[in-house]
Amino acid sequence: MDNIYLLMLIAITVLAVADIVVGVSNDAINFLNSAIGSKAISLRTIMIVASLGIFIGAVFSSGMMEVARKGIFVPAQFEFGEIMLIFMAVMITDILLLDFFNTLGLPTSTTVSIVFNLLGAAVVMSIIKISHSETETIADLGNYIATDTAFTIISGILLSVLIAFTIGALVQWVSRLIFTFNYEKKIKNFGVIFGGLALTAITYFIFLKGLKGTPYYKEMAASVEGNETYIIIGSLIFWIIFSYIFEKLTKKTVLLFVIGAGTFGLALAFSGNDLVNFIGVPMAAYHSYEAWTAGGMDITMSMSVLEEKVPAEPLLLFISGAIMVLTLWLSKKAKTVAETEISLSRQGETHEKFEPNRLSRSIVKGTTQLSNYFGVIIPNSTQEKINKSFEKPNVVLTKDQSIDAPAFDMIRASVNLMVAGVLIAIATSMKLPLSTTYVTFMVAMGTSLADRAWGRESAVYRVAGVLNVIGGWFGTALGAFIASGIVVFLINWNPSVMIPILLLITAFLLYRNYKSHKDSSNKVAEEDSLKETGSRSVQGVILESADNISNVVKRGNKIYTNAVNGLAKQDLALLKKNSKQIAKLSKEVDSLRDNIFYFIKNLDETSVRASSFYINILGYLQDMTQSLEYISKVSHKHINNNHKKLKFSQIKELKEVDDALEKLFNDTKTAFDSHSFEQIGSIITRKKAVLDLVTDKIVKQVARTRTEESSPKNTTLYFSLLLETKDLLTATMNLLEEYYSSHDSSVEPATINTEEAK
Repeated sequence: MDNIYLLMLIAITVLAVADIVVGVSNDAINFLNSAIGSKAISLRTIMIVASLGIFIGAVFSSGMMEVARKGIFVPAQFEFGEIMLIFMAVMITDILLLDFFNTLGLPTSTTVSIVFNLLGAAVVMSIIKISHSETETIADLGNYIATDTAFTIISGILLSVLIAFTIGALVQWVSRLIFTFNYEKKIKNFGVIFGGLALTAITYFIFLKGLKGTPYYKEMAASVEGNETYIIIGSLIFWIIFSYIFEKLTKKTVLLFVIGAGTFGLALAFSGNDLVNFIGVPMAAYHSYEAWTAGGMDITMSMSVLEEKVPAEPLLLFISGAIMVLTLWLSKKAKTVAETEISLSRQGETHEKFEPNRLSRSIVKGTTQLSNYFGVIIPNSTQEKINKSFEKPNVVLTKDQSIDAPAFDMIRASVNLMVAGVLIAIATSMKLPLSTTYVTFMVAMGTSLADRAWGRESAVYRVAGVLNVIGGWFGTALGAFIASGIVVFLINWNPSVMIPILLLITAFLLYRNYKSHKDSSNKVAEEDSLKETGSRSVQGVILESADNISNVVKRGNKIYTNAVNGLAKQDLALLKKNSKQIAKLSKEVDSLRDNIFYFIKNLDETSVRASSFYINILGYLQDMTQSLEYISKVSHKHINNNHKKLKFSQIKELKEVDDALEKLFNDTKTAFDSHSFEQIGSIITRKKAVLDLVTDKIVKQVARTRTEESSPKNTTLYFSLLLETKDLLTATMNLLEEYYSSHDSSVEPATINTEEAK
């Protein structure tokens, strides 16, 4: 039994490496997003700067994590065996929780995760100890848990969320009021001062936050503490002069240097301070094991040794820093988490990641009404002057082009880095607990709101996204507390059995999440996915949209056939899969309709006919998908409700209709694939024959209903299928007639100049 603790220590060490990987994947958004979102600096340069900050911060970190040793629980109240079980449960739960959030692409706090994992495991272990005691009751739980620390951390989290959002919004509003969105002109006059202020704030942040945990800070403390005002004034003068020289020599804005320095500072602080979230528990476990072996290997010995300060070994810090840098470069999950914040703070249109909910709608409506009330108080002249500062350049891009463009400009990127840095520095100097993730995320959301990135078109989606992320933060705390408590209970029940089982489950879940995320991130645009058109003429739209029509016809043909086959075989799984396919197709058609605004904006004044043609074909495509959606829905509902099977004669007739449609759709697909639009004429001539075939089946069903049909559900289903098939045929033929009447092979299509589009 003694050797199990050595195995546990080895397992905790391995888990620590994995924890660093998932932790960096999550926290990378803290220092990468402002630089990535502004696209002011190349991605390679951003990664190099961030890597230097991470590595330097890790190597010079003290490696101390008092919260892991005595901040949450009282070590002297626990025996060695109990402490090791707590640490084991914490590492298993922490890595799974962080990896879960990374897979979802939601940023969460590694600090909150580790704290509440420790709290949950310690509380359950304390309850187990109390239950075995004849003298103690649940009222004595306070003897085991540092309740004051837990309360301070929770209150710090709530305050940091609110303060970061408010300050970020206020500073960005003032900055935008001064510089406007056409900041290139004003930055020449005020850029040096703005750059000096920003770099001073970042310098202050690096000294107070980034270097405070290093061994060298003790030597610097006498010079720094008490002289903060002189350091700030000296830094301001130095950085203003530096900004002036930088702009004169490089002929570029100093904001580039501000973004680089801010990224370095946040990365330095992250690794120097948050590294302990990943190695603090393993180090505490190692020191516990050392004390245990030195004390005669008595598993009942008190762990009061953890109340002493023990610095981490330099070699361990060096290795940890190297792992963090490698993760930053190689982790795809870090990019996924970063995409969430960037999409929520993007200035232009984007493919919204979150769906609106009742709460987000209520918040947007309430805020709009509040804005209207203030609008009455503020004079119109003042409102006009303010609105003029927030006027955006009139550049119309498609959604895809908008996503490729910078999410926001360098003014907002600089404010993000500056405000986040200052807030973290102030909180550190006041010894207030807070999460760097929460602060940086909420500052970014506040600056987005102030920049009017959350307009009427996107507000409900963006607010819903922020609420989802914040909900995830509190879910982190609750989930960590409950999960770690359950895990420590299971381990305590039978360590030799449960530890291997839980480690295997952990390895399996990590691999599954990795595989799932890899598959989804590597998924390129499917062959049959619909594409937006960018042409300026009718003939250009005809050619560019031909592939879309071919794909809709091909997929629609398959969906219709699957509905008929599903009814014939009573295959619920096939019908369920079919419902997902038509839902996906409908969503793609809706996405094309959402792009109509951008399409029309890009047209020449002489090409208005193209917009009319494009709108018409999108309308017909929507009619087709609605018919297919209804056919798929009623088929699935019939089988799912376990109604009577359709009669053989009905299935046979549906197959006849399906065969006729299949031939029609295949010929249509061939014509559009080969751009042989003249062939459409011969397909249109078959319209009457196919419609007559469907009408004939309706007449036969009427006769059956009068004489032999006994199932109302079957009759309703059959008529519904045939009538909706007629609507599907009508929409398809209308689309073909639109193409046939509009196509002119003698006209060379005009397309958008890609340079102009940019």
